[in-house]
Amino acid sequence: MMRPVCVAVLGGGSWGTTVASLASRNTPTRIWARHADVAAEINEQHTNTRYLGERLLNPELAATADLEEALAGADALVVGVPSHGIRAVLSDAAPHIRPWVPVLSLAKGLEPETKLRPTQVIGDVLEGHPVGLLAGPNLAREILDGFAAAAVVAMRDESVACSLQPLFHSPRFRVYRNQDLIGSELGGILKNVIAIAMGMADGLGVGDNTRAMVLARGLAEMTRLGEAMGADPRTFAGLTGLGDLVATCSSRLSRNRRIGEELASGKTIDEAVAELGQVAEGVKTARTVMELAASHRVEMPISAEVDAVVNEGRHPREAYRGLMRITAQHELHEVA
Repeated sequence: MMRPVCVAVLGGGSWGTTVASLASRNTPTRIWARHADVAAEINEQHTNTRYLGERLLNPELAATADLEEALAGADALVVGVPSHGIRAVLSDAAPHIRPWVPVLSLAKGLEPETKLRPTQVIGDVLEGHPVGLLAGPNLAREILDGFAAAAVVAMRDESVACSLQPLFHSPRFRVYRNQDLIGSELGGILKNVIAIAMGMADGLGVGDNTRAMVLARGLAEMTRLGEAMGADPRTFAGLTGLGDLVATCSSRLSRNRRIGEELASGKTIDEAVAELGQVAEGVKTARTVMELAASHRVEMPISAEVDAVVNEGRHPREAYRGLMRITAQHELHEVA
């Protein structure tokens, strides 16, 4: 008989822990948490209260703060650390990862120094490994509460993606496939910036019409940049595009949306991040997104206003005034 596939998950945050708990219902799974007390809590209490409150994890999930132990015998690797930390963690992990083990990213940001997507960083560090991502409109706490959700395994190698799908699938968590890795990954990255804009809109009380406008035009920005970078524009109408955008822009659980609300209340970006107490990828990504847009000659006015608020101290109210000063052109072909 063939032994079961063993999954290793790197990162003990909310989404990494949730994915590890999902996988552990289907196959032996071990999660690496940077802090020993988090690993101990997962093993002994089956909770991760720092990120997920009192929600119970699958008791079969094993945790460790030892990187080598986490990776021992792993047949599939899931990378759930924030995007800015992937290179360092994987550099430490690389000697303990067997050749050709497939790697899935959960990160939704860009490496600031290189402007590389997480899967590109993984490919740099773990050359020769099949690399993809698991993404979609996935709010970790809702999934652990048992609400139905769906995600996408995006990977160029269809056969590897097919083999990974069942590891995370459950009756309440559907896992689809998509070979458009660029589009699937960019959707998760870019929606965080738009979610900050939506949070600012909520904090300013601009009304539902304005919120709908920001959502629709934000999706147009995401699609324009994605297409310029080689993505299939149809991907942005799917789970990793529109689906993730709607969830992140509308949910009270969204960290990036909460950052926008705090900024609209008058807090500085440092105060807003401190209040959140967790990583909001859109904060670190906004400037890098604008650099990418400039290099591809793509106009992204909503993202540009978010960048100005996050990195230049502009007040959200002035940012929204700036958006309304843009001259409207053809809806399907204009740059804004």
